[in-house]
Amino acid sequence: MRINKKVWLALLAVPLLQATPSYAKPAPLTPVTTVYVDDRPLELTAQPLLLDGTTLVPMRQLFEAQGAVLSWNGSSKTVTATKNDTTLTYRIGEVTSTLNGKTLSLNVPGQIVEGNTMIPLRFVSEALGSTVKWDGLTRTIRIASTDDFFTTVLSGVNLRSKPDSSETSPSLRLITTGEKVHVIREVNALWLEVRTKNNLTGYISAKPKYSDYTSTSLAERQGDELIAYGQKYLGTPYEFGAATGQTSTFDCSSFVGEVFRHTLSVDLPRVSYDQAKEGQEIGLNELRKGDLLFFSARGLEIGHVAIYAGNNKLLHTFSKERGVHFDTFDGKWKKRFVTARRVF
Repeated sequence: MRINKKVWLALLAVPLLQATPSYAKPAPLTPVTTVYVDDRPLELTAQPLLLDGTTLVPMRQLFEAQGAVLSWNGSSKTVTATKNDTTLTYRIGEVTSTLNGKTLSLNVPGQIVEGNTMIPLRFVSEALGSTVKWDGLTRTIRIASTDDFFTTVLSGVNLRSKPDSSETSPSLRLITTGEKVHVIREVNALWLEVRTKNNLTGYISAKPKYSDYTSTSLAERQGDELIAYGQKYLGTPYEFGAATGQTSTFDCSSFVGEVFRHTLSVDLPRVSYDQAKEGQEIGLNELRKGDLLFFSARGLEIGHVAIYAGNNKLLHTFSKERGVHFDTFDGKWKKRFVTARRVF
């Protein structure tokens, strides 16, 4: 198995029992990071630590949770972990390690903290063939010990050579409805890097119509993308019953429809009353960017819709004087509030 040398240099560390040089003092993660292996919480005997930006966790739990057999030579202070055709050997306190007979240098040793042997999570996981994903929003680390083909394609989508739909990024093949792929990473709000079951790697659209892949980080990026596109129309005149298919005027629901159709390929009904039936209902304490807020207006139970823009702001249109604009979601709007819906 081949491991990038830079990964070793930046991430490998194992406990140091001897007198140590001056290394950065480890500090507990704040708040404590949750670690999952194949969607199961990793039960740790000690709190994760940070050393020069590297997450360290107790050695034995990390190896065994990923199917490695661990042996320990107390006299030489050497740990050996084996999994399939991979053998990792490291003597505590040294700045070299061995992977399948190849010697590599280290620059960040691990730590013994209150009797716990701490080792870098990402290095160990990737050395054992796993993938590691970090969700900065929830401070969660997810380890997949094998490629998880859990993401289902909902509508035929092109697998492209680059995260781009232009002619400079030709389609490698069409991934058909119902196929499952492994998501390697989120490139941005609109693209995912994926691997197919026949080991073909490329990029597919991250828009919700194409797959059932979801994550907190992707939702935040897509919310930002919606608001960025919508605010391009700030000041665009309001016209009740504005025609769809044009962007010179909007009413509240045609504006929302244009933003969602253009940004995420989400087709919403034409009027706010019907838009309020889409997606799932959420509470005001759950709001995130891109959620839809519905209000009573013109004597109707639901006669107005706005996009939640974060930080207690609305992006909408209803006024000939102001056109498309931002508003504060304050008392006057909360008095007329009916429901909130999430459609991606």
